[in-house]
Amino acid sequence: MHHEHELHGTYDMMLVLFSYAVAVIASYTVLDLVGRISTSKGYYRWLWILFGAVAMGLGVWSMHFVGMLAFSLNVSVPYDLAMVIYSVLAVIAASFWALSIVGQNVLKLRQLIGGGLLLATGISLMHYIGMAAMQIGITYNPLYVVLSVLIAVAASIIAFWLAFYFKQTIGPSHIWMKLGSGLIMGAAVAGMHYVGMVAAHFHSTSTMISQDGMVLDQRLLAYLIAGGTVLTLGLSLFGIYISNRLSRKDSEIEENEKWYKSLFENNQDAILSIDANYRIIDYNAAVMELTGLPGDVFRNQTIEQVLPLIAPEEQQRTREMFLRSLEGEVQNYQTAIIHRYGHRIELSVKNIPVIREGEVVGSYIIAKDITMEKEAKDKVQFLAFHDELTGMPNRRMFNQALSMEIESKAERFYVLVMDIDRFKMINDSLGHTYGDLFLKEMCARIEHCIRGYKVTLARMGGDEFTLLCDGKYEKHDIAHLAERVIDAIGIPCRLKENDYYVTASIGIAEYPADGDDAEQLLKNADAAMYEVKKNGKNGYQFYDAALNTQLLEKIELEADLRQAISREQLFLFYQPQIRASDSRMIGIEALVRWRHPVRGVISPGVFIPIAEETGMIYELGTWVLKEACEQMKQWHNAGGPLIPISVNLSSQQFHQPNLTTYIKEILDSTGLDPQYLELEITESMMMDAAVSTSILKELTDFGIRISLDDFGTGYSSLSYLKLLPINKLKIDRSFIRDITVNQNDKAIVATIISMAQHLKMDVIAEGIETKEQLDILMDNQCKEIQGYYYSRPLPAGEVEEAFFAPMRMNKPSS
Repeated sequence: MHHEHELHGTYDMMLVLFSYAVAVIASYTVLDLVGRISTSKGYYRWLWILFGAVAMGLGVWSMHFVGMLAFSLNVSVPYDLAMVIYSVLAVIAASFWALSIVGQNVLKLRQLIGGGLLLATGISLMHYIGMAAMQIGITYNPLYVVLSVLIAVAASIIAFWLAFYFKQTIGPSHIWMKLGSGLIMGAAVAGMHYVGMVAAHFHSTSTMISQDGMVLDQRLLAYLIAGGTVLTLGLSLFGIYISNRLSRKDSEIEENEKWYKSLFENNQDAILSIDANYRIIDYNAAVMELTGLPGDVFRNQTIEQVLPLIAPEEQQRTREMFLRSLEGEVQNYQTAIIHRYGHRIELSVKNIPVIREGEVVGSYIIAKDITMEKEAKDKVQFLAFHDELTGMPNRRMFNQALSMEIESKAERFYVLVMDIDRFKMINDSLGHTYGDLFLKEMCARIEHCIRGYKVTLARMGGDEFTLLCDGKYEKHDIAHLAERVIDAIGIPCRLKENDYYVTASIGIAEYPADGDDAEQLLKNADAAMYEVKKNGKNGYQFYDAALNTQLLEKIELEADLRQAISREQLFLFYQPQIRASDSRMIGIEALVRWRHPVRGVISPGVFIPIAEETGMIYELGTWVLKEACEQMKQWHNAGGPLIPISVNLSSQQFHQPNLTTYIKEILDSTGLDPQYLELEITESMMMDAAVSTSILKELTDFGIRISLDDFGTGYSSLSYLKLLPINKLKIDRSFIRDITVNQNDKAIVATIISMAQHLKMDVIAEGIETKEQLDILMDNQCKEIQGYYYSRPLPAGEVEEAFFAPMRMNKPSS
């Protein structure tokens, strides 16, 4: 008979708390590692499962045997080492199997329950095999055994669910939530152990238990448990450290991938990812927007298959640039594609090789639409060397071409400088819009003339053009070309329902005879052109060395003229206008002269053109008008007679804004009554009848008289005579000069006088020098005469003495 005695044990609460701490660490490790297992793949996944199984198994095992040490019986209990090892292997094996099931990206319910049951089985086996390792009699309360198993099942399922839940959550609270869950799970695992201990009843027997195999006493077991606990803690801490490091690395990789993906997908530039086999492995939305094509056109296609999108002339070069990038060299270049709808798109392309471990594994093609930028750049480039209005080469391009011609060591070539005579008058009278239309027409005519010639034509500005003619032409060829251009320019140009006539003045210089550098050639061609203008315009002239002297004189005169008014060098002569029937003075014309300190008195025919070219005519005209009005007011104040004074009005004065106000101010300042001022205008100012009518009506409404000077020499339509408020026609001296011998001049003069009488206008002839001329005019009823026959232009004092004083004494009737 064997005698058994039931043994009762006590618990060391410090060791109980320590066992709970071990359970918490094991639980936290499980929660942390399940997420890592689910994101790992291949070989690394199985390593994480093994690591997790060992950490979990040792943790639960350590917790169990720490709990066993916490329980003290009043007898020494040895342990069977084999059974102890079996208990560890059972829980590790069960943990490995369970973790392999639940360690997935998606956790289904059957996987959760299956893994939880496996882990619970391992924990239960570990507990009860570990209890069986005790060399002492043990009986169990079935109810508590079942309860302990159920606690293990619940703890295992909850552990795995929490592990999957924490894998999906992020944020600062993540660690604290996981730690709190570890505390709860640790309590459940510890609870399972201590419920299992409650289920066990220990008995001592009189018969010694078999001591087969290696037996551990409690002291040796304590060392073994301490080692297992330390190993568990070490594995847990190391696993947590490695897991966190990898988590941070994965997070950084994931974050970098998100940044890269955002940069790739949202980039405004089109991006293609190409592998080493030339296949397109990725593209962004900008590619489709740039080409107008759907993504299917690019997906899994080779770069050769999409090469036809490139403009045909750019395909070969674009392909070469791409292949260079696969050699590891970044390529920057420009190319062009044809959009789905047919229009051309200019691109700036960068090919960036993708290099891994020193090997080129692909390339990025980054393309930016620069169509608008290229158009703007091309336009700026074009405008830098071309005239914006006409599209012809400009001064810069001409100078460049001229310099290249000189540098080419050419034996000979010609430079032609051309100016359109009377263009300024058209621009002033019709306005800039019609002036621009006129210039375009002139350019077209010149271009037509030079067709077939090896000539560079440029617009230098305004109405000035230059032609660079090849040296293969002889002098007579250049003369013929100049004549063609002059004839073409002379054809009337129709603007605003009227024909307008202009002429061209051309100066020609030959290289190297007339200059061996660009500056000298242009200067000498200019000098020749101004000689043409001086001699009546509408012609051409080759440069002559004697022209330099004349040009220098003109430049000096221009500089001196700018100081003439301030230095009081200008003065007026006055030429009486006579009534032929009784030889009485009925008016007087003011004529400006310049007393040059070196050259003496200079004729207006010399300095007035200079004033018009330089813009000084406005200041000069204002001085003449004011001086003449003041002189006439003085004569009126001295006793008369009350006759008008005629003053020539320049085109610039006539077309200035508020002309009437400008005249009123001069009359107010001098005190002269408006009816005693007669303004002489020319036909050229009448080109725009609508504008001219408005200006002249304002002047005549104010009381000023209008005289049309040089009538018959212009090209304007006669229709304006019936439209404009003109008081007097002045027959030009060119018709009077040969009136006694030229029947055509005589007929023209008779026609002008008759027309003026029918239009109820006064008529005056200028340039009368002989009695024969006077008789012809009087026979044709021309009542007013001006010329040397009666008086040359005189200073104010001589006019006073010869005409005004005698008229006051005789008190002539008006």
